[in-house]
Amino acid sequence: MKHAKVTRRILTGATAAVVLAIPAAVASADESPAAAPARHAAVPAFGAYSGTLGGAPKPFDPHISNNTMAVSPDERVAVVTNSKTDHLVVIDVRRGRKITKINGYVSPRNILFAPDGKSFTVSDSTLGVVDRISLRSFQVVKRLPLGAGVFGTAQSKDGKWLYANNEAAGTVTVVDQAGSRADAVLTGFAEPRQGVKLAPAGDKLYVTNYKGDRITVVDVKTRKTLQQIEGFKEVRGLSISRDGTRLYAANSGTDTVSVVDTASGATLKRITVGKKPYGAALSPDGKVLFSGNLEDNSLTAVNPADGGVRGTVKGLKGPRQAISFSADSKTAWVLNEDLTVAEVDVAALKVTRTLGTR
Repeated sequence: MKHAKVTRRILTGATAAVVLAIPAAVASADESPAAAPARHAAVPAFGAYSGTLGGAPKPFDPHISNNTMAVSPDERVAVVTNSKTDHLVVIDVRRGRKITKINGYVSPRNILFAPDGKSFTVSDSTLGVVDRISLRSFQVVKRLPLGAGVFGTAQSKDGKWLYANNEAAGTVTVVDQAGSRADAVLTGFAEPRQGVKLAPAGDKLYVTNYKGDRITVVDVKTRKTLQQIEGFKEVRGLSISRDGTRLYAANSGTDTVSVVDTASGATLKRITVGKKPYGAALSPDGKVLFSGNLEDNSLTAVNPADGGVRGTVKGLKGPRQAISFSADSKTAWVLNEDLTVAEVDVAALKVTRTLGTR
């Protein structure tokens, strides 16, 4: 079995110089707003690519588009964006209104909240960075220069480790978040994009290879490849069941969701959903799986127990992977292409309100 190679060399050459240039002013996410730098004012100090060439916009990978949303652990705040947008939008979930807009991005790819809810990270594949932004000040408090092409991200439950895909380099960087340093670079992937998930037990990392139509399973402790799961077509979003025995993956090339036995890697079933499914989001209680159907402007609700289709949620605008559930699994939030958020009653399969319209 082919193993993902591990490079222990920590951000060498020019990148290392960038790391050493990080000013002390951005060393902590717990700073008061007064002590934090002006919004994105520190960007030039990191030597990051500005996203322009000769004064004109020049994204690194404009042919790849996606959207992303993260809801805070207390379910009070949502942060949203898409890769064609130069900013993030912060939304008050309870009031349904926009709080602020955070500028300064070119190709934002993935957003994750820290476990304590005090900050969140956003990756930008053009700037080649993962930023940590304080929820208190809405300012960048840390910047990790991980290279052009940085894309999907996942993190351990305690927030210690961040796993960052790089679709251009075909790598996954393992980041020690407390030390703000790359601890290892895993190689051997084929255009890993947004799809990267940790198993609920935290022992395995599942990485989608869009170009290779396979999912690579990595042992988190040894950082070696355990398994290559094949049989997908334009694989996008994925979810892992709570007990770790089932994997669900959206195939945008066949309008299906694959149900896979994680032990054997065998595909147990392919469920027909809507057109161009990108998302495959499993509810916390494991009772419903939503596929985000881009071309149908809908969600397909699947019963994970038997693979049956429960129904369809309509009234959405270009939903993709950005689907989040409440902790009690009663509510889902789905990002629309205009950066508004549809709030869905999971039992009724109905959009109850739209957040962020004002």
